[in-house]
Amino acid sequence: MIHALRTMIECHWSARRIQRHLDADPSAPLAAADAQRLEAHLAVCDRCDAELSGGRGVKAALARFGERRGGPDPARVARLRLQAQRLSHGQGDR
Repeated sequence: MIHALRTMIECHWSARRIQRHLDADPSAPLAAADAQRLEAHLAVCDRCDAELSGGRGVKAALARFGERRGGPDPARVARLRLQAQRLSHGQGDR
């Protein structure tokens, strides 16, 4: 019973960090101790490891999709930038 509870808590903790681990975002890195703890859990938990594998698959599919499309439409990017400027200056939708 205690082992099952510990595993459940560790899975919950890990699930909240898997995406950050996948993203490897330098602005929100996992602490070294957290990364080690996550890696240790992934080595023994098939469910969490499958979640990580699924996330890697999604990330790879999105990368391939972006490559096939040749990147974003420049006109859309320009419109989004203009809208962001308007919002940042308090102008809203105009």
